[in-house]
Amino acid sequence: MQNVTIVGLGLIGGSLGLALKRWSAQNDNALRIVGFDTDMEHQQIAKKMKAVDDIPWALPDAVSSADIVILAIPVGAMKQAFEDIAPHLQFNAIVADTGSTKADVLEWAKVLPAHVSFVGAHPMAGGTASLEAASADLFDEASWIICPSPTASELAVQTILGIVAATNGEPFFVEPEEHDSYVAGISHLPFVVASSIVKTTMSDPAWRDMKTLASSGFRDSTRVALGSPEMHRDIVLTNRQSIDRWIGSLITTLQQFRNDLASEDEDTAREAIGAFFKETQELRAQAEKVQPRSAEMASDDTRVATGGMVRSMFFGGLGRNKDDKAKR
Repeated sequence: MQNVTIVGLGLIGGSLGLALKRWSAQNDNALRIVGFDTDMEHQQIAKKMKAVDDIPWALPDAVSSADIVILAIPVGAMKQAFEDIAPHLQFNAIVADTGSTKADVLEWAKVLPAHVSFVGAHPMAGGTASLEAASADLFDEASWIICPSPTASELAVQTILGIVAATNGEPFFVEPEEHDSYVAGISHLPFVVASSIVKTTMSDPAWRDMKTLASSGFRDSTRVALGSPEMHRDIVLTNRQSIDRWIGSLITTLQQFRNDLASEDEDTAREAIGAFFKETQELRAQAEKVQPRSAEMASDDTRVATGGMVRSMFFGGLGRNKDDKAKR
């Protein structure tokens, strides 16, 4: 039996626990899942919903016997967490995270002992809810960004790939700086924009009357502003350069639209604005066709199937499911 400790029992940590518990139940109870959270109520809820097997009261107790430690905590808490767990990790332990940025996280992970392997990870799944919305299905067909540290062992990387497979996700290998640039555009910029829309409209004196008219368009375009302020703050502060670049591009786009809107030539304005909306409609339609598990997401030499090959690597062979074992 392998010991997996999940530090942080929010939506991601709770869902990860449920997914791994489901996989374990299908594979002779191969895993023991330990959960830890600074919020004691979260610990109790996670235990009650059977996302974890045990909930030690102290962080050292939670990680000292762990073969794998997964930090499912806000990225702003990651640096301190590495320092806190470093003295208590067993020899050849594997540490991973689920943080939304990677360059800073990999730098902070250097505090871990030399005998410990760190593999950065980021599941592209989630929501604005917390532990109460945790689900074993949260990661189904989701991409997991994988950014191994330069010193991570091959076994450590394979083990994290096994965890991805157990959650029904798919790995996507990318360099930390590339990751931060990509997610700044597709994830971080949207919640900056959504929050800006909320502040602009709801801080206006007219909101008192406007709010009765706000419907699905407003709700859909600003939903991500409901996310944790602390989480959004920490993400932005650990990805400043990339987010700043995307904000610059957005300002350029908005300024061009504003110029077209202000054109005194009605025909010119009509043509430019019509072309803008036609282009963005077509681009958005293309995005609908992109599948999370698309072959374009990883090259042939880094893409790993979620079938028997990955299961055979999971925890040194514990990843084989019962059907695989029956054939042996």
